[in-house]
Amino acid sequence: MSESFTPTPEDRFSFGLWTVGWQGRDPFGDATRPPLDPVETVDRLAALGAWGVTFHDDDLIPFCASDAERRGRVARFRRALDAAGMAVPMATTNLFTHPVFKDGAFTANDREVRRFALRKTLRNIDLAAELGARVYVAWGGREGAESGAAKDVRTALDRLKEAFDLLGQYVREQGYELRFALEPKPNEPRGDILLPTVGHALAFIERLERPELYGVNPEVGHEQMAGLNVSHGVAQALWADKLFHIDLNGQSGVKYDQDLRFGAGDLRGAFWLVDLLEGAGYEGPRHFDFKPPRTEDAEGVWASAAGCMRTYLILRDRAAAFRADPAVREALRAARLDGLRRPTADDGLAGLLADRTAYEDFDAEGVGERGMAYEVLDQLALEHLVGVRG
Repeated sequence: MSESFTPTPEDRFSFGLWTVGWQGRDPFGDATRPPLDPVETVDRLAALGAWGVTFHDDDLIPFCASDAERRGRVARFRRALDAAGMAVPMATTNLFTHPVFKDGAFTANDREVRRFALRKTLRNIDLAAELGARVYVAWGGREGAESGAAKDVRTALDRLKEAFDLLGQYVREQGYELRFALEPKPNEPRGDILLPTVGHALAFIERLERPELYGVNPEVGHEQMAGLNVSHGVAQALWADKLFHIDLNGQSGVKYDQDLRFGAGDLRGAFWLVDLLEGAGYEGPRHFDFKPPRTEDAEGVWASAAGCMRTYLILRDRAAAFRADPAVREALRAARLDGLRRPTADDGLAGLLADRTAYEDFDAEGVGERGMAYEVLDQLALEHLVGVRG
């Protein structure tokens, strides 16, 4: 096993201002940490080996700040980025905290709220482009309902499509090299959120006017909150060429959104996700969207952030060792993974229909008795994960 688990900018690790900057406030308790200056965030993350920092507009600029205050805060942030050599690979808009968004933003029943949400987003898109972001994430945390009669979902989806079509039009007209990544989540804060899973988001994208501008931003915890296998959702996004961004964190099953440090909660799931991303050659940011527990002081925050990156590097090392192990390669052959790679009907429909071994002479009983050797393969993966092989 390699002992080089120190992150570098080449690893493309990024964090949101809202992650390490979370003060520990939750529905049952007040903040346990003071606010964190964005400039300090940039400096501390750079010192830890991170490559990029991301933000909501309200993380950097207070809601409805004056133009002068906005310019001052952006200039100060930019100086810090330049001094630290940090990138801004992604930005997003806060359309969920202020009471004006209590019924949603792009799908609020009140038209004036929807128009305000669009203008707020367009203004931050300008800033994202100015700072060099290439992806704009859209999480609709308030786009949903708790009461069946409160929201006409079909009409709400019309309004959601209208909003994204307008945003895409704006990006094209401005000449920005920016793509959108829709972030699914099944619930919380709304009882039921629109576009709750990767599959829902992928289907929605195909109805947009410029589908090539839109992809997805799966989050580990969000998919697991729905009881789904996050690696399967990410694999489908990769298959569709729609994995524009990804949020890495930890989650322990179907419950509230925990936003644990990456690798906490479901370590095996994290292993398979890293194995997938590295094996697929994913080149985008490895973005950590987590919250340091409210039990931690300031130093605990940075220890938690460092742990996210170190865990990813450890799992990357373990996944590489797993794939290079001759015993694993033999187990993969025994599991007939090479057979899955061959097209089922490379002889075409006519050949399939003419092939008696495909049905008339097929030995279903004999084939049904074959073992798949999956247990050997899975045990090898476990041994690599815990470090007793390789």
